[in-house]
Formats: sequence, structure tokens, C-alpha cells
Amino acid sequence: MQGRAKEQCHIRRILADAHRGESNCLLLHGEAGIGKTTLLECAVAHAEGMSVLRVEGIESEMELAFGGLHQLFLPVLDRLDLLPPPQAGALRAVFGLSDETVRDRLTIGLAALSLLSEAAAEKPLLCVVDDLQWLDRPSVDALVFAARRLRAEGVVMLFATRETSSVSGAKALPHVPLTGVDRQSAASLLPRLAPPVTEWIIDQAQGNPLALQELAAALTPAQRAGQLGPLPLPDAQSAPPSRLQDAFAEQIRHLPDATQRMLTVAAADDTGDLPTVLAAGARLGGEVKDLEPAERAELVYVSAQRLRFRHPLIRFAAYQRAPLAWRLAVHQALVAVLDGHMHAHRRAWHLAAAATGPDEQVAGELERVAEWAGSRQAMASASAAYERAAHLTADTSRRARRLINAAQKASDAGQDERCRALTDQVPLPLLDPGMAADFARVRSVVELGYGSPGQAARLLAECTDTVSVSRPDKLAPLLTDAIHAAFSAGDAALMAEIAVRTPCLPVVATPAKLLAGDIPGALRTLDDHVEAARLAESGLMDRLMAGIYCHLVADHERAHELAAAAVTHCREQGTGGWLPTTLHLLAQAELALGRHDDAQAHAAEALRLAEAYDLDHRAAHLRALLAVLAAARGEEEPARELAGLALEYSRPRDVGRGTADALWALGLLDLGLGRAQAALEHLEAARQAVGHPLLARHLMPDLIEAAVRAGHPERAREPAKQLTSWADDLQQPHFTAQAHRCAALTGPDASAEKHYASALDLHPAGCGFERARTELLYGEWLRRGRRKLDARAHLRTARELFEKLGAQPWARRAATELQAAGETHHPDDAIDSPISRLSAQEREVVRLAATGATNREIATQLFLSPRTVGHHLYRAFPKLGVSSRTELADLLAS
Repeated sequence: MQGRAKEQCHIRRILADAHRGESNCLLLHGEAGIGKTTLLECAVAHAEGMSVLRVEGIESEMELAFGGLHQLFLPVLDRLDLLPPPQAGALRAVFGLSDETVRDRLTIGLAALSLLSEAAAEKPLLCVVDDLQWLDRPSVDALVFAARRLRAEGVVMLFATRETSSVSGAKALPHVPLTGVDRQSAASLLPRLAPPVTEWIIDQAQGNPLALQELAAALTPAQRAGQLGPLPLPDAQSAPPSRLQDAFAEQIRHLPDATQRMLTVAAADDTGDLPTVLAAGARLGGEVKDLEPAERAELVYVSAQRLRFRHPLIRFAAYQRAPLAWRLAVHQALVAVLDGHMHAHRRAWHLAAAATGPDEQVAGELERVAEWAGSRQAMASASAAYERAAHLTADTSRRARRLINAAQKASDAGQDERCRALTDQVPLPLLDPGMAADFARVRSVVELGYGSPGQAARLLAECTDTVSVSRPDKLAPLLTDAIHAAFSAGDAALMAEIAVRTPCLPVVATPAKLLAGDIPGALRTLDDHVEAARLAESGLMDRLMAGIYCHLVADHERAHELAAAAVTHCREQGTGGWLPTTLHLLAQAELALGRHDDAQAHAAEALRLAEAYDLDHRAAHLRALLAVLAAARGEEEPARELAGLALEYSRPRDVGRGTADALWALGLLDLGLGRAQAALEHLEAARQAVGHPLLARHLMPDLIEAAVRAGHPERAREPAKQLTSWADDLQQPHFTAQAHRCAALTGPDASAEKHYASALDLHPAGCGFERARTELLYGEWLRRGRRKLDARAHLRTARELFEKLGAQPWARRAATELQAAGETHHPDDAIDSPISRLSAQEREVVRLAATGATNREIATQLFLSPRTVGHHLYRAFPKLGVSSRTELADLLAS
């Protein structure tokens, strides 16, 4: 290959790594014809001693859920029985090999990872995916999921796509952009031509290798000799892909008519199955010999069972240049030959392609395809089928319903931009109140994602006024979504305004009572809400809102339980668009419970998903939470960067909760670094960002400590009284412990020791960070009272806890206080705990291994392959100074 030495070297290196058991993935991206496919072919040619799996994305097959994954894994389907039964069952279901319902979309991704690992068991594996932008979304999700979790299986995954922005999750893969080759390399790719012609083609092709070849192939003999004249090609202003397509079309135009017709059949088919192409062609008078001229021109490659176009643009040109009547006839022929249950979904799409106007029968077929795709957690494919069904629907009301269904599935798939485009197509006004309610809900998703959460809440609340009489069954979901949006805005007044509409509904009654100061009444209502949310038939929003309220009233154990149930619901039902939100709540609960590592893992996963789905609103909330976690560890640069990104989004859109959490992170960071005045300013601003003090409950202990440390105890007294009052009403040990600590800080010295002792008694096991802070403040108070011996025990405990958590600035502060209390220990002498030597992934693997979980069980929980789990343990044992799994539990408990 000319001009691609660097890329070839990179690919050969990762192929060599695979023979040493290492796994890698790489995404090549660039315009059509730039050389992506050639690089992939080069990789296949150099994959000596490796198995090879490959698939090409086909534009016409984009909406066929899991079609690409099925084509890729066809050669290794005999290994399905080696997978854990749930994973094997999931793949059989999505490949149409069984009628099971898939309950967990992420199981499909894990199954793909496991099958790749099994396929590489005997020798390294190269997996090649070309034209990723044209692979169906569920297949892309599964393959990207697997690629990002490969570690030590000896698997190389190479992807090629035209652009990363159009492919879900592609931005998270290591990628190499391919640009045009230099002029010298370009010249070497051209045949012998007159110098002016060579220069002209190089200028036109702009370094695109395929453009160079195809533009040269389209020249007449006279033009090759230098008689340029008016070339039979587009003008110089056209983009290279257009010139390529025109060049391909010109080559096809010179083929016999019968060959052109057979190429149209092959282009319309989405299987690459030669018998299918020949059977459909025969119904139109074609036969196998008609393909020979296209083979000789190297436009297609034909084997005993497969037909493949040399380049996707050839397929596109062969289809687009055919007259409409012929294209319709081709699709009808394919409908006739794709009979049987296995081809029902392809048949429906060909029926739709053959339709020239509204056709309720075909629309009904597509609606059934949508329902099938939805049951396989392929929400994007379900949305596409609903949308096409709507376009074939004459009845306005039925068309509106199908478009709303399409928008709902797009939202579930995390495709908020597409959801917005679909809602814009819904014919208005909607006379059916139930349909109007469903429409308002999908419109609110768009407003929440691209506009203001407050406006989303108002849109939903106003809809309740118009449907409350005729469709009372729609009130609960409308008001639930409305209160959720208002909560995100941190707008207490708006929450109260929504609540007055149905004061007896638990989902709105709980916040209404809380914000009105009736905490005992709110807790009684919340108990009913939680019990209802625990029922198997409860919906996602019931669990989510119950968990949010539990977190708000410091009932973090129940919040964690409900958040975990909501996460499971999203994974099982394939509602990936809501998974970042539920993971966010789970991470918040874990942070409050002192499980910082768990919170970090879940928040990071949620942010990756939110970025992959382009959910900017949720990503802002998650960056704020990750900033808080970084602040607790004293990691200044990442904490400030994450908080800054969150504020950049949340402030202009009045996302009060996101703004408050980002400012909380900055305040906590400054507090840990000893900048009390700066911390106080951030924390007071955070309290002002939300419309009610209770919405800032979680950051009040930090605000109180910052005020006291900054020399402004008067600014801490009222928040401390409020905290004590809430603690008396809420009766949560963790929160009451914080209230006692703050009372010790702000009250008279005579009662301080009693409050510190009470706080230490109440801190639940596992809440290391909060307990360490109480130990630190207690120790500082004792040292100032000249009780140095008593102070040392508390300061030593604080230092050890902070060091174990990796909270180095806090650990240094405790060590400094220890020195002042007379203990000869310099902060720089602190030795990191063995667990801190591990990477985040190694810590998670070791933590689960210490519980007795097997490699396969750990792999399932962490979405890794068993080989990667073993690799992490192999690396972790020397760092921890252990030689077996049985020693891990004692080490972690120490």
C-alpha cells in the first residue's frame, strides 16, 4: 500500500501482540475510498496463524436488528454451547434461533465478548468489521461493548467507518483517522498517463486512493493520451465520494442490460446469499451467467454461496441508477423468495421498499417487526420499523400513533436527536387525549435533553390539565415525569405547583410534604411509595422516583435497593436511554453510603453510556458527581475539569441540581486542600442553586465545616440548626452522625465532646470517609484542648482511613495534626495501602475474588471475559504480596 506505512505498522504490531495473548481494538475512519477496506484486507493477509471473522455493514440492512452480529458469528455458532446458558440463550434469541424473549440487552454484549474469547481459545482471532456506519445499531452496540472490554484473550478487533460521530460508542474506541495520501504516493497509484492528466487526476482526487483509480479508469483512450477536453465526469467542485459514485455508475452503464439488472437484484438483497440473489433474479428472467461481465470488471466477487461488492459505493450506484419500476420489481421478487418464519423480518422490509403509497397491510407487517425487535432489546430497530410503518399509513390518527411509538423507542434507545425529529413529524392537533399524553411525554424527553428541565416539567404539567377528565389513567405517568424534570431543575416552586394537581398521588405527595416542612407526613407517604415500587409489576419511573426520594431523606440503604432494581430493569428491558439515569442514582447512594469505589465505577459507566448516546443533560449530572468523587480524593485537576464541564452545560439551562453538585465538588475540593474561604463561597453558591434548603441537604455538613474553618461561625449556625432538626425527623443514623458532628463544630465546647462521641457511635460500618472526617475533627478539637494523647488515637484512625480511601489531602491534614499532637510521623512517610497500588479494574476484580466469586462469575458481573479476569488477578497478586485467592479476604479486611 502506498502512503500507509504508519497505519500498516500499527496493525502488524497489534496482530503480533495477539500471539502473546494481548487483545486490542482499532477504529479506522475516513471518507469513502480513502483506503480503510484495503487496510483491513492487508490485516487479513498478515493474520498468519489466526482465525478470522468478518462482516461488512450494508446500508439496506441497517434496520435489521442483530443482522450484522449474526453474519459475523456464523462460522463460530457451534461454540454457543460453551457460553453460560443465559448468554447462549440471548444470542439464540436475537439470531432468530429460538422464540425466547431477551430480558437483558447487556447480556448480549457480554455474550459477544464471551463468544469472541471462546473463538480465540485455540489460536488468536482477528475480527474485521467494515462499514461500521451501515451495521445495525444493536450489532454495533454489542461489538463496541465487547471491544472495549477485551484485555487478555488474544483477540484483535478492527473496525472501519466513514465517520465516528454517526456510530454509537465509536468515539470511545481507539481510532486512527485516514486522510489523503501525498502526491508522490498518489502518482504511484496511477497507470501511465500523460503528465497533465496525471496532475489533473491527483488534484481532483485530493489524495483519495480509490478516487485516483476510478477517475483514471473512467478516462477514454484519447483522454489518457492528454486530450482532456470536457471530461465525462462531474466538475471539480464535487466531493470525492460523488465523483467515485459517478465513476462506478459509468462502469456499470457499459455492462450488458441483463448484467445491470442482476446487479440491481444483488444490491437490493441484504444477505449476500448467492442462491437468494439467483432465485430472485430468475423470477425476473435473469440467470447466473449474467453476473460474469460484472465479475470480469471486478465489480463483484462471487463464490459458491456468496456475492460481495468490491466497494459499498458500487452497490449504491447499481441500485440508484436502476429505474424505479425495476427496483420495485426487484423487491417484489425478493419478497417472493424470502418465505418462511426465518425471513419474516427481511420480507417485511422488502415489502415496504416495494410500496409506492400507503399500504396498511405492509404497515401492519412492519409494526410486528417493531414489536419483535423491541422484545429483543433492539429499540433503535423497533423505532425504525414503527417510523416506516407510519409513512405507509393513510389514517392520520394511526400514523400519529406509530410515529409516537417510534419516538418512544428512539428515546429508550438513547437517540434523543432522532426522537426530536420523529416528534416533529407527528400530525397535530391530536384529538385523542391518551395519544396527546404520550406525545407530551416524548416531547418532554426532547426538551429535557436539548432545552430546559423546567420547561419540560411545565409542558407535562399543562398536559395533565387537558387530559385529566377523559384519561385519568395518564395522570400518574405524566406527573411522575413532570416532577422528575422539576427535581432535575432544582425548582422547588415548580415541584409544589405540580404537586397541587393530584395531592393524593404518592409520587407528588412526598415532595410536596417535604418541601412544605411536613417531614413525618412525607415519610409515611414515602413508605407507601416504596412498597408499591418494590412490586414486580412496578415500572421504571416508580422505582426511580422512590429511590430519589429515599436519597433525599437520607435513607440511603433503601435508595440503593431501589436504584439497583431500576438499573436491572433498564438492562433487562433494553432501555439504554434510561440506564445512565438509574446508574447515576445508584452511584449517588453508594457515595452517601461511603462506597466510593462502587460509586466511581457506576458513575464512570453511566458517563460512558451518556456520551455514547449523546445524552448531554445526564452527562452533565454525571460529570458533577464524578467531580465530587475526585474532590473527596483530593484530585484537583480532574475535579475542576469535570465540575467546569458540568457547569458549562447546567448554568445556561437552569439545571439547578447539576449546578449545585458541581459547585459542591469545588467546595469539597477546596475544603480538603485547606482553602476554607473558597470552599465556603462555592458551597453557599451551591445551596442557592436549588430552590429549597432540603434539596441541598447532602452538602450542608461541608458548608458548615467550611464556614467554621473560614472564621465565619455565624454563617454555620442556622444551617447546623436546620441539620439537627432534619436529623430528628428523619432518624437516619448516618445523617444524625453528621448532624452531631456539625453541632460539635458550632456549639459550645462544653457539649462538643458529647456530640463527637455520639457521631462516632452512629456512623454505620463502611462509611469510611465520613467517619474519618469525624475522627479528624474530634482529634483536632482534643489537640486544641491540649489533650494530645487522646487526640492521637482519633487522628491516627483518621489518617489510616483516609489513606485507605486514597484521600491524600485529608490524610496529609490528619498526619500534620498528628505531628502537632506530638507523634513523629511526617505526611510524606505515609505508606499507601496495598490496594491503592492496583488499577481501578484490578481493584474491582480483587474485591469480587475476595468474596469467593469464580472468574466466570466475576466476568459476568463486570462485563469482562474470564480470561481478562484471570489476567487482572495474575497482575494484582504480586502487587498485593499474596499468592492465592484465599488470602485476599484477610488483606482487604485489614
